[in-house]
Amino acid sequence: MPGRVLLIEDEPNIIEAIRFILSREGFRVDTHSDGSTALETIRSRAPDVVILDVMLPNRSGYDILHDLRGDAGLGQLPVLMLTARGQKKDRELAEKLGATRFMTKPFANNEILATVRELAG
Repeated sequence: MPGRVLLIEDEPNIIEAIRFILSREGFRVDTHSDGSTALETIRSRAPDVVILDVMLPNRSGYDILHDLRGDAGLGQLPVLMLTARGQKKDRELAEKLGATRFMTKPFANNEILATVRELAG
């Protein structure tokens, strides 16, 4: 059964694409685009899965992930990191900080859907 996804992304085209892909499959998709208030938004929206962009205004996705993993109530929340920077060091940092999955932009629609289904399951 699809669940709630919180997409933390600042690029309007990516937001609309992911919202369309996931909503079509029954997921409820909330969005947020400011890194400085992302953690509070995660707490208030209580998603089943977070899709987190690395490069956000005011705070990086890596910093948000670090704080998320240090939070007793949210530490186990599945997080899919999205980035346009797909270098090995970016992937290694995401894994070190506790990303559940890592995906580079551009992504295939079926790949993002399959990953979110797996994480929500």
